[in-house]
Amino acid sequence: MNWNEILLTFFHDLGVSPQWAKPLTLLVLFILTLLLALLLFLVFRKSITFIFHKIAKRSVSHFDDFLIQNKVPGRLSYLPPLFVLLAFLPPLITQPLWLRELVTHILEALFVVVILTIIRTFLLSIRDLLKTLSNFKDKPIDSYIQVFMILLWFVGIILILSLLTGKEIGTFLTGLGALSAVLLFVFKDTILGFVASVQITVNDTVRIGDWITMRNNDADGDVISISLSTVRVQNFDKTITSIPTYKLISDSFVNWRGMSESQGRRIKRALLIKVNSIRFLSSDEIAEIKRIERVNNFIEQREKEIKDYNAKNKADKQLLINGRNMTNLGLFRHYVETYLEKHEKINQEMTIMCRQLAPSPQGVPLEIYTFSKEKDWKRYEHIQADLFDHFLAATPYFHLECFEYSPIPPKV
Repeated sequence: MNWNEILLTFFHDLGVSPQWAKPLTLLVLFILTLLLALLLFLVFRKSITFIFHKIAKRSVSHFDDFLIQNKVPGRLSYLPPLFVLLAFLPPLITQPLWLRELVTHILEALFVVVILTIIRTFLLSIRDLLKTLSNFKDKPIDSYIQVFMILLWFVGIILILSLLTGKEIGTFLTGLGALSAVLLFVFKDTILGFVASVQITVNDTVRIGDWITMRNNDADGDVISISLSTVRVQNFDKTITSIPTYKLISDSFVNWRGMSESQGRRIKRALLIKVNSIRFLSSDEIAEIKRIERVNNFIEQREKEIKDYNAKNKADKQLLINGRNMTNLGLFRHYVETYLEKHEKINQEMTIMCRQLAPSPQGVPLEIYTFSKEKDWKRYEHIQADLFDHFLAATPYFHLECFEYSPIPPKV
């Protein structure tokens, strides 16, 4: 004797008419099935979560911790109630048949959805585990998981539609061929993002943790995530800029990784020297500058060269411009280069240069081009500031003046 007959007998003994006994039996069985499913859900949720926590405490691996963090046990606990509902609920509905089929299809569709969510949480746990490994920290794992989930949901939706409508999967695939143009338009950014993610990874254009500068998008900071649709950059003012992934392929940007991985960070800055302070040096002025230790040997060598040249060419030195002469700017350039070559914070294996640029309305730019050993932003700025503090303070010793803008007072 099954539960249906037991309940019918029970209601008959209570004096319920056969017309009402059958609906009441179905209602009670329906409620009992739902209660059994709910009870199974609560029991399995508690037990599965307890088991996972026990394993996580004893296990050395962090994977089980990520499974708990992404709520995989909670998703698994939905499966037993669904099995119960699929096994017991449809048989209760004998008439009408369309309602029985509809309930069956809805439960089957829910089962597909639960399976998809379990796969998703499992993949997220794998992603979190890979991010803890040094070989995968800078890889756009999110992009690949998103692509896989899009394909999985695409298959899942077709399967759900097939279950709900009772039509073959091939029917929907045929219809999708006609909608391909619409799908391409709707998923244009997704497709472009996927292609860009693949190109970024294959060409190693950008990694998580890279410092990039993209002026057009007001981005200047560290890449904190690369997904299928966006690249998120944390700027140095702690704001977040989101850039479409495909823009890193179509637009130009600066990646400072080369500097970070090199042996030094470039210093490139100019001193603006007043043109009217540049001049040939007299013998007294040369003797005065010769007291500066970093240029005295150079001056003695250059004096001998100039003296020999002028004697050979019989230059009339009553006028200073005749023949070869030393200039205060030339000596200052040599002083700057010598100072950089002796500086302990400057990488001596890389370029060290003090060059003169084309004169401008602000004076003659004297550019320092060298590389600091320190690449950390704060220490780098301190070194650069110390260098230019010294050079600015040294200019008067060479009878030079730096340009300083002073507005012309209005005529009275």
